[in-house]
Amino acid sequence: MSGHSHWSTIKRKKGAADAKKGAVFTRLAREIAMAARRGGGDPSMNVSLALAIERARASNMPKDSIERAIKRGTGEDKSESELIETTYEGYLGHGVVAIIECVTENRNRTVAELRHILTRAGGDLAESGSASWQFDRKAVYSIKSDGKNFDKVFEAALEAGADDVTEEDGYIEVIGAPETFKAIEESLKKVNIKPEEAGIRMIPKQEVELETNEAISILRTVEALEDSDDVQNVYTNLRVTEEALAMLEEE
Repeated sequence: MSGHSHWSTIKRKKGAADAKKGAVFTRLAREIAMAARRGGGDPSMNVSLALAIERARASNMPKDSIERAIKRGTGEDKSESELIETTYEGYLGHGVVAIIECVTENRNRTVAELRHILTRAGGDLAESGSASWQFDRKAVYSIKSDGKNFDKVFEAALEAGADDVTEEDGYIEVIGAPETFKAIEESLKKVNIKPEEAGIRMIPKQEVELETNEAISILRTVEALEDSDDVQNVYTNLRVTEEALAMLEEE
């Protein structure tokens, strides 16, 4: 399965998500705020913010909510409590580990909810460093292949210091060291290449391949984690097969 599935995680659009629009908007608002905090409030100068705003608009998030989230991130709006970025590590069972990135207003609430989800699935929270050593932190750009010249993307990415450029399953993926993120963004922009996703992600050094039923069990736990309002991203070292995904979609 292509690499972009690792860092975008396995996010199926379920009917239940539509029933929880408030929770969806909460997560999107926090993503926008964090992007604005890291790279500034101008989407034309901040690709992560621009992509977060696009996702929010696609989910019909109100314009004033988007603007409020940007101001919260840049510090212009101090009316709400401070958002805290925090990362947890967990054991999901069968040798699969997870990095769980959260944005929260209450660490204690977040820890309690994560522990509940994991223990219910037969896993547990791990001590800091127990899982993270199995991942590399990378700048990742995912670009739809449609109509794109691979050589053009390849040259622009390598010129900016990218480590690898691959094409698979309809996507071109650019991977580089975290410090190359801005340079890659600017290089792609010069040749009019717009990514579908971009961010600093955790890529597993080695993947664990499981029997389909075991993999589906792990994916259910990942979904439960992603359904938490405080969770922004979940990365695992599970090798997700097309068969496992197909069976999960049929449920």
